[in-house]
Amino acid sequence: MTKTAERRPVETAAAHPVPAPPPAGDRRRRRLADQARAYAFLLGGLACFALFSWYPAIRAVVIAFQKYTPGSPPEWVGTANFTRVWHDPEFAAAWRNTLTFTLLALLIGFAIPFVMALVLNELRHAKAFFRVVVYLPVMIPPVVSALLWKWFYDPGAGLANETLRFLHLPTSNWSNGADTALVSLVIVATWANMGGTVLIYLAALQSIPGELYEAAELDGANLLQRIRHVTIPQTRFVILMLMLLQIIATMQVFTEPFVITGGGPENATVTVLYLIYKYAFLYNDFGGACALSVMLLVLLGAFSAVYLRLTRSGEGDL
Repeated sequence: MTKTAERRPVETAAAHPVPAPPPAGDRRRRRLADQARAYAFLLGGLACFALFSWYPAIRAVVIAFQKYTPGSPPEWVGTANFTRVWHDPEFAAAWRNTLTFTLLALLIGFAIPFVMALVLNELRHAKAFFRVVVYLPVMIPPVVSALLWKWFYDPGAGLANETLRFLHLPTSNWSNGADTALVSLVIVATWANMGGTVLIYLAALQSIPGELYEAAELDGANLLQRIRHVTIPQTRFVILMLMLLQIIATMQVFTEPFVITGGGPENATVTVLYLIYKYAFLYNDFGGACALSVMLLVLLGAFSAVYLRLTRSGEGDL
């Protein structure tokens, strides 16, 4: 006697009905509620940014066209502040020193991090240790770093001249000499800020496919040829971005001349930002300080526009 096959009930769409989608009005309200919650979380950050960044910048532009003295009502003077600052003898010296500092920083402080990244990339042992050593100066507060180098540059008992005396080499005035002060500050800025640049270069180098180097070696390329034809072309976008950022940063140098040299000797290290400080807090001329700030803002805005344009276009458009 055969067994009859067990029949299972056939599942139909009626047994498991598909829930109806919510009405369009509910979906719209839910989306608006999500957006409102997101903007509520951003509100605190936006408020701080507007209070401490946007408002001071807009206020500085307004004061640049006013005769502003604390405790007295401002007086609209048009472009008189710009004219007075332009004819200040320190104005030309400040811009010359700033541009020279930027150029020296590109020549000295732009090549050294790239070379150090190349060396770190070739290491086989203790990579993590040397990365920490290279990045350590970045973690030191800028004022502490400047004070350390001020003692290092002391023409009397400073470590730099003591080392030169020990090696029976001629000493230098370093930051106290009009001819050597600006170069000394460039060395300080390079030492203090190159750690982050080295790590960015190192990340870019490690992203280069190894097959390119293998193909170059098979073609008989030596080390310098591999760097020229493989490393630099593959990292040109990062190099250009860091160069623009370095120009923007070095044109705002302030801590080193303020702490180490005080703008001297003979105004050899007065920079634009340091001159702004002098106008505001030594001369009590806030209109002139803001006028000079607007000039610097326009120049840095041009470099920033180039930077944003290149970052939006991407590496493939270079």
